[in-house]
Amino acid sequence: MKGIRVRYFYEKMQQELQLSFLAGRSGLGRVIKVAEVNRPGLALAGYFDYFAWRRIQVIGKVEITYLRSLRPNFRQKRIAQLFASKIPCLIVTRQYVPPLELIEEAEKAKVPLFRSPLITMRVINRATHFLDEEFAPTVSLPGNLMEVFGVGVLLQGKSGVGKSETALGLIERGHRLITDDVVRIKLREGKYLIGSGAELTRHHMEIRGLGIVNVQALFGAVCFRDNIQIDIIINLERWDPAKNYVRLGIDDKPCEILGVKVPINTMPVREGRDIVLLVETAALNHRLKETGYNPAQELNTKLLRIMSKSK
Repeated sequence: MKGIRVRYFYEKMQQELQLSFLAGRSGLGRVIKVAEVNRPGLALAGYFDYFAWRRIQVIGKVEITYLRSLRPNFRQKRIAQLFASKIPCLIVTRQYVPPLELIEEAEKAKVPLFRSPLITMRVINRATHFLDEEFAPTVSLPGNLMEVFGVGVLLQGKSGVGKSETALGLIERGHRLITDDVVRIKLREGKYLIGSGAELTRHHMEIRGLGIVNVQALFGAVCFRDNIQIDIIINLERWDPAKNYVRLGIDDKPCEILGVKVPINTMPVREGRDIVLLVETAALNHRLKETGYNPAQELNTKLLRIMSKSK
């Protein structure tokens, strides 16, 4: 089962959630197995049926107030039951000082216990957003990802076909690079794809004959962004005279990535063709289609109307 270590969560979110350790440091190797966050109010009241023990547990004002209202021996029993359920970790919000039993049982069970000064819902929202990112289905594909007129364009094709040169030409015209060579794609909310690049190679491109170049240093900070939604795929390939390429573009054949269908255009490359201009046109045409206007479909409808009248 996929999961992330509590240690990793703490390292990544310590600053954003302003986390401080209270107990259970030896349990940092525990695994968070699901992306959701849980408030264990019912569990503290003694109802453990369907308890979401795989999730990060967060307690705030309501839970702390309830625990303080219990008799010490009864409070210790409920807290011991909570930690016995093998939860990955627990966060106390609003900088509350938790009952002593909570700290003792967390240390005994080796469950990391954190405290944050943020309000409960803010901790839950930020932690959930981070976990959604970490648990999102991910795939890496070869290609160059660009933002062209606000459209996320994934350039693909065989090695040497001119993907990086096309991307460089787009950057020179004012468009923005997301990543060169390898694109890391994540599925968001089960319906759209976000592409990004590796942090190590960020801002860099490999150009045959030049080597590695830093596009941010050459063209400025405005030529780059961290990620973008992938809207269309343009597959560059060497011109094949024997192949019938799309002439009308009425029936778009999508490519499926992580279960999401993305429009794909195969663009033949040969001497004399301005591929950069064609990519820009494809991006603008996609924006037009998104508004509900399909020029190819409109022309086809007009032709059918004229043919019908002539008959």
